[in-house]
Amino acid sequence: MLKLNKILFFNSMILGTLIAISAYSWLGMWMGLEVNLLSIIPLMNSSKNMYASEASLKYFITQTMASLVLLLSIILMLVSTEFITPMMNPALETLLNSALLTKLGAAPFHFWFPEVMEGLNWFNCSILLTWQKIAPMVLLMNNPMQMNFMTFIILASLMVSTLMSFNQISLRKILAFSSINHIAWMLAASLVSFSVWFIYLLSYIVITLNITFMFNHGKLLFMNQLPLLLSQNKISKLSLMINFFSLGGLPPFLGFLPKWFTINWMLIHGLPILAFILIILTLIMLFVYVRILMPAILIQYTESKLPAEKLSGFSVFMFNFISLSSLITCTFMFNLI
Repeated sequence: MLKLNKILFFNSMILGTLIAISAYSWLGMWMGLEVNLLSIIPLMNSSKNMYASEASLKYFITQTMASLVLLLSIILMLVSTEFITPMMNPALETLLNSALLTKLGAAPFHFWFPEVMEGLNWFNCSILLTWQKIAPMVLLMNNPMQMNFMTFIILASLMVSTLMSFNQISLRKILAFSSINHIAWMLAASLVSFSVWFIYLLSYIVITLNITFMFNHGKLLFMNQLPLLLSQNKISKLSLMINFFSLGGLPPFLGFLPKWFTINWMLIHGLPILAFILIILTLIMLFVYVRILMPAILIQYTESKLPAEKLSGFSVFMFNFISLSSLITCTFMFNLI
């Protein structure tokens, strides 16, 4: 059961994000990010887990440095424009975007992200993978983007996520590099349409919460522990397969819908080469997901005769209903549009 102080900090974290995305000035946005940061540190920290304390300290130092760079760029921007000229200096714009991308965890500013994820429990991992992406992404879209710089960030995120996830055995690090891969897709979606980005973010949040829920229930941290969950019952095995295929963007699952929208809008806006690179490198990331699921697909496990805590059929159905029904949803949406 959550303690009262955890609930208080959790609400304060949500409030900080809402302040940041609804502020009218850069200083208000910076203040919202700081409220969010100071609220999530107590959620991460744990007196019973040395690794959680280390991860919270790493997160605090990295985010504080990014906040300092963000505040510096805001002050220099206001001083240089003297509150009159709406055009922003390209160097200050790049500095501001770099600070936001560091908070987001996009490559090449990603070095803190897998290390912090490795020390957290699944509840805090789900917060870091989902909610903490909202404020920096919205602020990036409020800021004028340099196309060359954002293209470099997208390509770097794709390359880092695909290459670094090959030899990983930690499920938390695999999800961290998967998140960097999806950050590239979300940045590409934000270049063409806010609506497409919002659909992508919602789909990614639903799929990631499903996977972290399953891993948290099975108390899984590494790939060699997967047979413990997959041998319990067939519903857990099927649920995990559906969500990982959906995370990779395979039709007819939910993850295919936002990628479909993103590719369509990128082709409309004249970005076919970038869309092609996104597709090719995401196929490599899909290999990593399939490698995780190989024991479930190829190896036959005998279900354990020992009584084990199992998910109820209703909870599994509710958590996976959207992924299962996404083919019908996509069909109806495209028929109505």
